[in-house]
This record gives sequence, C-alpha cells and structure tokens, in this order.
Amino acid sequence: QVQLVESGGGLVQPGGSLRLSCAASGTIFGAMGWYRQAPGKQRELVARITRAGSTDYTDSVKGRFTISRDNEKKTVFLQMNSLKPEDTAVYYCNAVHAINPRVQYWGQGTQVTVSS
Repeated sequence: QVQLVESGGGLVQPGGSLRLSCAASGTIFGAMGWYRQAPGKQRELVARITRAGSTDYTDSVKGRFTISRDNEKKTVFLQMNSLKPEDTAVYYCNAVHAINPRVQYWGQGTQVTVSS
C-alpha cells in the first residue's frame, strides 16, 4: 500500500520558517513535490524535484523555499523561509510512480498558517 505521510506544518509569524517532511512508502517514486491549496483557491504546484535532483519552483516562492529529497529514505522536504501570510494554505505532498508517471499519489495535507 502506497502511503505519503506529511509532517511539520503549524502556525508561524510572518518572516518565520517551517520545514515540511513527507515520508513515502509502498513503491518506487519518480518526481516528488509539494502543492498547496488556500481557501477558495485552486491547488497549485509549489515545488517539485526529480529523482536526479532537478528542481522547479513556482515564482512566488523562489528564493524563499527549498525542496530536497532523500531517495534512500523516500522522503521529500520543503524548507520554507521568510514566510508570508499569503503562504497560508494546506500543503500536500505529491509523488508520481517511477515507471508510470501518470500514476500519482497524494498525502493527506498539512496546514501552514502564517499570521501575527
């Protein structure tokens, strides 16, 4: 059974930092990433990383967020610095199957709230 388990969300003041983790299990994964969904908005890609370590970020987080992964432990991380209120959302871990990338898996989501 494939599982993606996120941790690390919470409440932080503007300018603060959080580190999200996603532990995956159950199959071999290709690209992994983080999406977020704010109330009343569509889910959007935040950052993505391939098995080889190539990364991609949405413009609004470039220079503030860093995605990384540990292939051996099947874990992906999102280091979020200089957080802004507009970063408030539920953050979801995503992974695609290494052989068939059309098969996607999702975590349950973790809430990130940036507020003073």
